[in-house]
Amino acid sequence: MAGTSDGTNDSVDSKTQVDPAARIAALTEQINYHNQRYYEQDTPEIPDAEWDALTRELKELEAAHPELALDDSPTQRVGGAPSATFAPVTHRVRMMSLDNAFSIEELQAWAGRVAKGLDLDDAAAPVGYMCELKIDGVACSLRYEDGNLVQAATRGNGLVGEDITANVHGIKVIPRKLKGKNPPAVVEVRGEIYMPLKTFAELNEAQEAAGLPRYVNPRNTAAGSLRQKDSAITASRGLEFWSYQLGEVEGGPALESHSASLDWLEELGMPVNPERRPVKTIDEVKAFSDEFIERRHDLVYEIDGAVVKVDRLSRQRALGSTAKAPRWAIAIKFPPEERTTTLNDIQVSIGRTGKATPFAVLEPVFVGGSTVSMATLHNYDQVKAKNIRPGDTVIVRKAGDVIPEVLGPVLSDRAKNSVPWEFPTHCPACAQELVRPDGEPQTFCVNPLCPAQIHNRIEYFASRGAMDIEGFGERTVGTFLDAGLIQDVGDIYNLDWEKVGQLEGFGQISIDNLSAAIEASKTKPLANLLVGLGIRHLGPAGAGLLAQAFGHIDRIMTATAEEMAAIDGVGPTIAQSAASYFATEEAKALVEKFRTAGVNLVGPEASNLDQTLEGMVIVVTGGLDGFSRSGAAEAIKGRGGKNPGSVSKKTNYVVVGAEAGASKVNKAEELGIPMINEADFVKLLDTGEL
Repeated sequence: MAGTSDGTNDSVDSKTQVDPAARIAALTEQINYHNQRYYEQDTPEIPDAEWDALTRELKELEAAHPELALDDSPTQRVGGAPSATFAPVTHRVRMMSLDNAFSIEELQAWAGRVAKGLDLDDAAAPVGYMCELKIDGVACSLRYEDGNLVQAATRGNGLVGEDITANVHGIKVIPRKLKGKNPPAVVEVRGEIYMPLKTFAELNEAQEAAGLPRYVNPRNTAAGSLRQKDSAITASRGLEFWSYQLGEVEGGPALESHSASLDWLEELGMPVNPERRPVKTIDEVKAFSDEFIERRHDLVYEIDGAVVKVDRLSRQRALGSTAKAPRWAIAIKFPPEERTTTLNDIQVSIGRTGKATPFAVLEPVFVGGSTVSMATLHNYDQVKAKNIRPGDTVIVRKAGDVIPEVLGPVLSDRAKNSVPWEFPTHCPACAQELVRPDGEPQTFCVNPLCPAQIHNRIEYFASRGAMDIEGFGERTVGTFLDAGLIQDVGDIYNLDWEKVGQLEGFGQISIDNLSAAIEASKTKPLANLLVGLGIRHLGPAGAGLLAQAFGHIDRIMTATAEEMAAIDGVGPTIAQSAASYFATEEAKALVEKFRTAGVNLVGPEASNLDQTLEGMVIVVTGGLDGFSRSGAAEAIKGRGGKNPGSVSKKTNYVVVGAEAGASKVNKAEELGIPMINEADFVKLLDTGEL
């Protein structure tokens, strides 16, 4: 039957007297309802054939009356024209990651930090938490304006993600329009896109039937599905979504707790995981975690832990965040799964810094959701400590972070003629003697011309987190090195395309695509270039700080380690490493190659705001009416001031908002530091004086 509300089997032709607009609206409501029953609640009321009939009828009506087709019609969720590229999306509220707890002791330590941050006398005092499942999927941000979905983005690096709006339109459980008559001006919904286990199994069956390789695990397959340039492929993959957090919100109710925000998201029509539980104490948190350790394989999706959050939003604001993660939440990682397999060999790889790392070559084994054939062994000391040898039966553990680990041997299975493994004395790539510096656990190849180092440096430079040159991966790097077309990362920008065209596999289309990707990389931010240089200890955060502070690579190159270390967040280790690197002739030669090629060497523009707070240190505690926590920090830094997370003798002012942290207030009183309200803070921003 066609699934009308009264159970009749009317066709379009028999409804000539029915108002088409009313029928389209009714069908849309019905299909959305059944989609929710099927995809969100896992309780379908009608067979697939009946759902198909409803959809066909709606498509026919829309074709006959295109002027009546609704923008949020469920018929438009099956995909569309291939998208071009994924444009960058700057998150208005940073998407952060979570710190992890792998034991009850680490969970209790986190609870102790929460209690201290809230100035509670007893670390075991009831705080009020919300427990949720940690879905093994892909973090996503959905932005609704006036109730309509206008943008979807991946988390990316937390500050900038990828625009995947076209692909998200193909995920049926994500509404195009929020429920309710008066939706807020802006609602940003954070959540996890995932592939159900059944869908993953069916996809792999289809792969095998077509003679194609199996996909590794649901999480990676979901991520790959989201990044398809053809949104119809994404729509065909059966992805689903759980919302778990609010980002930017303009309008809407005054919410006092995270649990209330989840309830509100459900009212708006967003899918929210029902397996959540408000609790009071950390013991109840542990009970929730233990329950789902036992139930994890009963679920229809993969989880790799539980998440616990302080429930009251005012307390979340008081606790704040570190540079990477909120202090008011933590992920409880479940015990990893373990299997045994044969250790076929121990080999050594040479990284971009010359570090020689032993790794295990394993008989392939399925563990923790994927097939594992290799595992890192970290260093020689670890190999000796674990007492593992080639030929052993070993215990392999695959933790939630996808890095497999060899725990140790099954000694009862060890062959009598087994001998201990010895670390090689010479580099397997260049045959130069390996060196282990005194007091360090790592061994290094110190030959700067080692082919393995050169290969890995170039591959890292072109990787997504650095210059993001699509098509310049491991195989291309190896081919160009073998052909003598490149010797270092600077040569990427001076390729002989005529010679490239003579190489196998490089036709005109692939050359044009690669050339365009290289050209596009020239406009990447200076921070990306600094990351790509592979300077030891210098990651994305430190690179961004250097680019912001100095504004040009020339000034970074001439800066002393002391000048770099003076930048808040850089520190002496990063500073010394960066200064030492830029003092080398190799670095100077590379920069000149970049300059000649037109690669961007300029950092972000300095703030055009009056530097009213230059040299001042201002700490903000508590909630402000006119500023978010990050907004207050940006207002201070944009005017030349510093905004550390704690009060010290160097602090000039402490801005005290609603439900301010008692520890910061007490410290300010103890040190005699002036405390000001929000109105005074605004005056200080404008004039630099009170």
